[in-house]
Formats: sequence, C-alpha cells, structure tokens
Amino acid sequence: MGESVGSSRADTLRWLAEEYRELNGTQYDILDEFPTALEFSRLVHIGRPVLIRDSAIPDAEDDRTWTKQSIADKMGDKKISVAVTPNGRADAVTRGPNNRLYFVEPHTQQMGVRPFLDTLSSDHDRPTQDGGEVHYLQSQNGNLFTSRYFQLTGEEDPSEFELLREYIPSEVPWCSDALDKSPDAVNLWIGDHKSVTSIHSDPYENIYTVIRGSKQFTLLPPTEGWCLKERRYPHATYVRSATTSQLELVPSPTGTPLVRWSSVADPTAPGSLPPDAHPIHITVNAGETLYLPAGWWHYVRQRGFTVAVNYWYDMEGRGMSWVWLNFLRGTEEPPLGNEEDETDTAEATSQAVAGAV
Repeated sequence: MGESVGSSRADTLRWLAEEYRELNGTQYDILDEFPTALEFSRLVHIGRPVLIRDSAIPDAEDDRTWTKQSIADKMGDKKISVAVTPNGRADAVTRGPNNRLYFVEPHTQQMGVRPFLDTLSSDHDRPTQDGGEVHYLQSQNGNLFTSRYFQLTGEEDPSEFELLREYIPSEVPWCSDALDKSPDAVNLWIGDHKSVTSIHSDPYENIYTVIRGSKQFTLLPPTEGWCLKERRYPHATYVRSATTSQLELVPSPTGTPLVRWSSVADPTAPGSLPPDAHPIHITVNAGETLYLPAGWWHYVRQRGFTVAVNYWYDMEGRGMSWVWLNFLRGTEEPPLGNEEDETDTAEATSQAVAGAV
C-alpha cells in the first residue's frame, strides 16, 4: 500500500511539473526599468523570475564606487563577521569523518574589512583552482537591516555595516508598496568566484541587486523541487583547530536535528538532474536586479570580485501559496543522506517491533 501511495504521489508531481512547463516554458521576462507597485503585484501573482535592467542601489553602475578601496575607506577599521571554509561551499553537503556526509556551516571569523577584501580576487581575474581558505561575506541575518529597523518600538537595530547604511536604501519602495510590508532582512554579499551557493529555496520574495561583478543563477520552479533529491543529513560546523589553526569539520552533538537539504551538489553538471528538470539560467550583471519569487530553487556562482545586496520580504502565509510549496517539496520526510543510517534505523525499528511482539 505504501509503495502504491508513494508511486501515485511521484506521478502527480511529475504531471504538475510537466503541466507547469508546458504552460510557462523556460523563458523569463526582462524589464528595462523598475515596475510600479501595481505592476509588481501582478508579477508576484504570476510567480516567475524577472530580470530588471536597473539597480536598487544608487551609483551602482559607477566604476569608481563600490571598489575594494572605496568599501575599505567607508568602513575604516571596523571588524566584520566573515564566513570561512576550506572549499568555498558554506551551508552545503560535504563529506566528513568516517566518510559520512554532513550539512556543514562555515566557520565565522572576525576580520578587518581591508584584510578580508585582500583575500578576494580582482574584478577581471580569471577563475583558477585556488588553494587555501575561502572567505565570503554571506551572513544572511539582515546584516544591513533587520525587521527591527522598521518597527516603531524604539528597539535598536545594530549592524556591522552601519557605516554603509547611508549608501544603501533600507527598502525597495515599489516592492514594499505592492506587498504592503517592509523587508524582513536586507543583506550585503561580498565574495568572488571561489564561493558557491548550494541549491536551496527560501520562503521570501527576493529582490537581488548586483552592484559589482556578476552572479550566475541556476533556477528551478517549485514544481521541480522533487528533481533535487532532498535528503536528511547530520549537522556539522567548520571549526579552527587550536593546535594546527586549520579548519576542521566537527559534527554537532548527538541529538542535533537533522538538516533537510538537496543531495545535488551542482545542478549545472551533466547528468546531475533527471530529464524532467528544466533549469533556467540567468546572469545578473552589475547595475541589474533579479526578482526571485518565493519557493524557487536557486544555485549561485559569481564571477570576479562581486558585491550584491538583496531584500527579503516574507511571503504571504495566507491563502494556498504556503500549502502548495510544502506539498511540492514533499509531505513526507525524505530519506537519510547516509545509507548506513538508513540501515541502522531499519534494524532498530525491526528490533523494536520484535520486542513488542
């Protein structure tokens, strides 16, 4: 009975994915200027990515602004939190001790802005096979503005990038007006080609502006989430060794909740996705903005020294949107990411049943 239900559900997901693709294709809209609030509300209703050839950040197209030097001059001696990994893959599935797979978060290191920027490639450096640690500003916690900034409670909203706030708008007016809310978080991203964002989806309407460099997005609609073969992985973190100063992958304590994540490391690699998947590839250059609808899966690479800002607006929880996204992602827990864990779980269940009998 269980196999029949699982097969029926898989068939349903395949039908939905094919029906969606036939109706929408793999194209995306391109706008030469920002939409009005009314126009954007219609785009949110449609729920398709849109590339906008305009920037939410003033002077983003001026080559003299947002250089390493100008950022360092603006920030002075301020210390910031930087993600550090041995391979450029923060928040990603990585093989660790005992050859097991883990979902690994980066080591967070306090650094001066200038030393951090010195670790990054220049604008026109060609990608190379780099050795050594990889540094990326990717804190994703509203490192520029959080929702507290917009609340009228008088609560402070401290930021490591307080000195940059005068150069970066706290919200996108046409988006705030259309959604009738302020951003939940505004994030600054600074890195280079060595850092890769593994494929995932977020419950936010995302306005992503590139200020310098370029970002290459590989996107899949929520209807193709099943193609990404989610699994459940034990959690781990990169920790700097007190004896060697090298980064080590350290598993989290027993009892830490498993992390649900895609097992597809690189959706652009040949054969990594099933034939039913039809990814969309969009390059966002400096001075351009991407609207990424809530629930869309995205994998991101960047070229050269890259600076970007994104605005996360909470998706609407009323109505059917949240229910549909949860259904498309899967109503049952995915398999474990390590086969030996599946075996151990099956044996434990068998023993428990035998004991009960």
